[in-house]
Amino acid sequence: MRVFVAGGTGVLGRRLVPRLVARGHQVTATTTSAAKLDLLERLGAEGVVMDGLDAMSVGEAVAQARPDTLVHQMTAISVTHAGKPDMKHMDRWFATTIRLRTEGTDHLLAAAEATGVRHVVAQSYGGWNGLREGGWVKTEQDPLDPYTGTVAQPGMEAIRHVEDAVVLAGGAVLRYGWFYGPDAMDDLTEPLRKRRFPVVGGGAGHCSWVHLDDATDATVLAVEQQVRGIFSIVDDDPAPASEWLPHLAACAGAKPPLRVPTWLARPLAGEVAIRLMTEGRAFSNTKARRELGWEPGHPSWRRGFEEALAGRGAGGGGRRGGGA
Repeated sequence: MRVFVAGGTGVLGRRLVPRLVARGHQVTATTTSAAKLDLLERLGAEGVVMDGLDAMSVGEAVAQARPDTLVHQMTAISVTHAGKPDMKHMDRWFATTIRLRTEGTDHLLAAAEATGVRHVVAQSYGGWNGLREGGWVKTEQDPLDPYTGTVAQPGMEAIRHVEDAVVLAGGAVLRYGWFYGPDAMDDLTEPLRKRRFPVVGGGAGHCSWVHLDDATDATVLAVEQQVRGIFSIVDDDPAPASEWLPHLAACAGAKPPLRVPTWLARPLAGEVAIRLMTEGRAFSNTKARRELGWEPGHPSWRRGFEEALAGRGAGGGGRRGGGA
């Protein structure tokens, strides 16, 4: 197929493009920087500079490529685009990504319709943002938590927009868990080594993780099978912060994380981080396994963290490119 990857130089896009090429697909991939066109060429794609927030730029790029399938991987979460992670001011940290998930999604869908694209696959997020009611692990039938009244609300509304718009257009939405793997760990391990990433309260809030290679494999399956609907792309092991955070610290060669009461952490970390740590809801991958035939090669973050950080000690593990 002819596949158009919007966001081809992101942390997932850099893995997705060569996988699609290796499977015989003709890939056009976008970047916001002309300096990265050589990278896309080395990955096997035809590179194009595109501004995802400019309807004309998107329309021209898609029309020229005339793809069979369009893959929406546009975010601006990296340090280069958004600065250091800042959960306390998440609305500011995610400002451009919010626009890419609202305006950018609309531009891509309009271009897809105008060009006759048959299928769209889009990135969503399902790590810790399940509705904070009932059990700790949610399915695609359960709503996402809107985080009403918090700095996360604009971002959650943007995720809802992606899901509603793409499903209405007959496409597939992939709720990736919290990314980890090579080039995706520093934003987590650096604060741990400085003892600035504590377990808050009892650390009961659950999270789902996914290795970047497994997220890539699931995306390829969604493209090739032209599936429709929402799929949670997470590993087999949803777990509370009280388990994954100390294990991550050990794998990173850091001291065990501090344990901080909720009342003390709230003014320092903000309400969203508190809810993530104490009330977060994770996700099940049953539907993706059943309908995509997907099986994660890294079924648990427990072994996955060890492998991703093996031999890195205090040296770090690269830059994270996603996570919400």
